[in-house]
Amino acid sequence: MADLPDDDLPLAADFPPATREQWRELVDAVVKGAAFDQALTSTTYDGLLIEPLSARNTDARPVAGRAPTAAWAAMQRIDHPDPALGNAQALQDLVNGANGLSLVFAGSPGAHGFGLPASRDAIAHVLKGVHLDAGIAIDCELGAQTENAAVHLTTLIESRGVSPAALNIRFGFDPLGAMARGEGDPAAWSSLASDLAALVSSLAAGGFKGPFAVADGRIVHAAGGSEAQELAFILANAVAYLRALEAGGIPLEAARKMIFFRLAADAEQFLTIAKFRALRKLWARIEQACGLAPTPAFVSAETAWRMMTRRDPHVNIVRATVAVLSAGLGGADAITVLPFTQALGLPDGFARRIARNTQLILLEESHLAKVADPAAGAGGIEDLTVKLCRSAWALFQEIEAAGGLEAALEQDLIQNKIAATRAERQASVASGRDVLVGATAFRNPDEVPVAVLDVAPVAAPDAPRSAARITPLTPMRLAEPFE
Repeated sequence: MADLPDDDLPLAADFPPATREQWRELVDAVVKGAAFDQALTSTTYDGLLIEPLSARNTDARPVAGRAPTAAWAAMQRIDHPDPALGNAQALQDLVNGANGLSLVFAGSPGAHGFGLPASRDAIAHVLKGVHLDAGIAIDCELGAQTENAAVHLTTLIESRGVSPAALNIRFGFDPLGAMARGEGDPAAWSSLASDLAALVSSLAAGGFKGPFAVADGRIVHAAGGSEAQELAFILANAVAYLRALEAGGIPLEAARKMIFFRLAADAEQFLTIAKFRALRKLWARIEQACGLAPTPAFVSAETAWRMMTRRDPHVNIVRATVAVLSAGLGGADAITVLPFTQALGLPDGFARRIARNTQLILLEESHLAKVADPAAGAGGIEDLTVKLCRSAWALFQEIEAAGGLEAALEQDLIQNKIAATRAERQASVASGRDVLVGATAFRNPDEVPVAVLDVAPVAAPDAPRSAARITPLTPMRLAEPFE
């Protein structure tokens, strides 16, 4: 067999080159006189135009993120209010392919009515038999009143005689996220910032690698916000934590590694891919502004709460699959899947297995993690990534001009923008412009009920409500009015 040329194989060499004009002629024949812009272009809730055909970006380079060929961490939620049953779930998940546990404490942004107690005994019980130094990732999802769970976790580690440096723990402190949910007072941010820096410094001195603080965009997404609003919020959040850590005596070079990100991944495939790519580009710009050479931040994903439906819940499996695919292709370092019955109650073993295997099939059978940034150079995704960067950066600058995230929350700057987008989304669903299969269209009149665990929702720990005039961001599901 003759040696192959060093350049790309000329797979299209036997075909005449095609032009955009020729494509346009074919399209015009199909749409039969309809306005081209109306028939084939769409607009996002940020007002970004998505065109049907974009030229390849030959100057693009892969966005630096997850290590090449490295799989993302397949996380599994542990949110059962009974720590003993939560422990059984954790061990089952780890034996069957999960390599990370997301400890969801009651009252946290992702608890959705359930969650672990934050006591020392509960944490010891739920992690019984879990070898924390065996490469298992632990992600703590904390609320304003459960931050002490992180301290209890460190006590447990000390009692086991495990080296903190050997562990992979993301502590998840997010006081500004709690503030956005209406817990705490923006006026108290200066003292909260110093407390955060002291706590992080103490954990780092104890040998923990972190990261410790999280900028969580799920809060904005669940409240109905747009992609650019979610990105701008977590940028402003992370910058506030960066400033707090620096003011606490932590050099910027170390401080940036102590912060990680959480994003929601939904069934809007191209927007989700572009959003994850845009976050890395935007954070790199922040690092450069700080005089630092950019290094990839840790970015985790969770499939979106607002897209979940109670009616025809099996369609949620499809939605979650698209969301995982999109987050994985966008470069997420860890992904958590909401089980398909999450909106109906606490998921049973079958729903949890489907959530776990959704990731494993995409990793082990579809090999999605084997290519670094497969969207690089794709005209449509590159164009959308750049547009999201510009839109999010403009809103981030607006937040900074208002005095930072805490001031913008107190002024309702962020909440008003998200509320407007939320109302627009709800109107689009009600009009049929946005379709939720099984809930607003193609309903199944013979739907068979699905099983969930017979566990009553738990009351979140009482958290101090904001004394300032701050409008909390509240989660929603788009299908709720139709259920």
